[in-house]
Amino acid sequence: MAVAMLDSRKNNDEYDYMKGVKHLVDSGALNSVPIKYVFPQHSRPSAAEIAEGESIPIIDVSGLDKTPAERQEAIKNLGQACRDWGFFQVVNHGIPESLISSMLDAAYQFFSLSSEEKMKYETRDVLNPLRYGTSFNVEAEQIFNWRDYLKHFCHPELYTPDNPPIYREVAEQYFKETRKLALRLIGAISESLGLKSDYIQTVFNDCFQMAVLNLYPPCPEPDQTMGIARHSDHGVLTILLENDVGGLQVLHEGHWVAVEPSPNAFIVNVGDHLEILSNGRYKSVEHRAVVNSERTRISIAAPNGPSMDSLVFPAPQLIDEIHPPLYKSRSYEEYMRDQQSARLRGKGTLESVKIAKGEAT
Repeated sequence: MAVAMLDSRKNNDEYDYMKGVKHLVDSGALNSVPIKYVFPQHSRPSAAEIAEGESIPIIDVSGLDKTPAERQEAIKNLGQACRDWGFFQVVNHGIPESLISSMLDAAYQFFSLSSEEKMKYETRDVLNPLRYGTSFNVEAEQIFNWRDYLKHFCHPELYTPDNPPIYREVAEQYFKETRKLALRLIGAISESLGLKSDYIQTVFNDCFQMAVLNLYPPCPEPDQTMGIARHSDHGVLTILLENDVGGLQVLHEGHWVAVEPSPNAFIVNVGDHLEILSNGRYKSVEHRAVVNSERTRISIAAPNGPSMDSLVFPAPQLIDEIHPPLYKSRSYEEYMRDQQSARLRGKGTLESVKIAKGEAT
C-alpha cells in the first residue's frame, strides 16, 4: 500500500514536470531550483566564460537587392560571417515590425494557455509535425533544461495549434516571410561558396521549414541551471526572433559571446547541413541560452533545411584532391530523428557523420 502510494506520487510529480516550467513557476513561490533542473558545476553558466567586448556581425541584407557591386559586397559579408562566426544578425530585411510584434504576441498567448490545453499536443514522437514539450528530450535526459517549447512544421505544410485563435493566421504570414528571407540568404550564401545561387535550394528539393517557439520563465537561481544546453542546429540556416530579454550565447574561439537583442533584427546561424554541404568551409556553431531571475524570455526559431527525404552530402563542386569529402551521406529525416531523440550533446550528431581519417567512403 505504501509502495503504491509512493509510486503514485512519483508519477504525479513526473506528470507535473511534463506540464512544463511555466506550470511549475505558476504553481507557487519558488525559492530555489528543483533538483531536476540543477546542472553539474562544470555545465553551469559562468560570467568568467563570457568574452568581453565581442559581438556577432550585423549585416545589412538590403544590399542583396541593390547594384551589382552592393550585392557582391553583401554576399562577401555573408560568406565571411558564415566562415568566421557561424552566427550573425540581419537588418533591413523587409519583414514588417508589426508582423514581428504580432508573432511574439501569438507565442506568448500560446504559452499562457492552460496546461491542459497545451498538453493536448504533448507527444514523445520527435518528428510529430505539431508537439508541445518541456526541456529538450525528457526521454533521454536526467537533468531538465529551464525551457518549454512548441514545435510545428511550416513548409511544405503548416501545422498549428487550435488556440489561441489568432495563432494560425499570424504564423502563416510570419513563417511565409521568414522563409522568403531564408531563401534569399541561402541563395547569396550559395554564391559565396562559388555555387549557383539556386544550387542549395535545388539539391535540397525546395527546402523544409519548421518553427520552434521557446519560453524561458524567470528562474530563482539562474546560475544553477540552463535555459537550453550547448548544441548546434540541424538544417541549413536558422532564422531566430527574440523578445528584448537577452540570454543567447554563442561559442566563438573557445569563449561564450553574449548576443544582445537588437530591435527589428533577426539572428541567423549556420546549421549542421550547411556545414556538410560546404564540406566544412562554413561551420555550425554551438550555442546555448541562459536564464534570469526577473523576466521571461521568448524566442522563435525557424530552422530551414532540406526536404525530409533529401540525402545530404558535400557539394561535388567543393571536393577535389586537396579537399576530400569530410562527411557521409545521410537523409535529413534520419539525421533529425537521431538528433532529436538524444539528449543535447554539442555537435554530437554531426560528429557521427564525419568521415574518419583513412575511412573508406
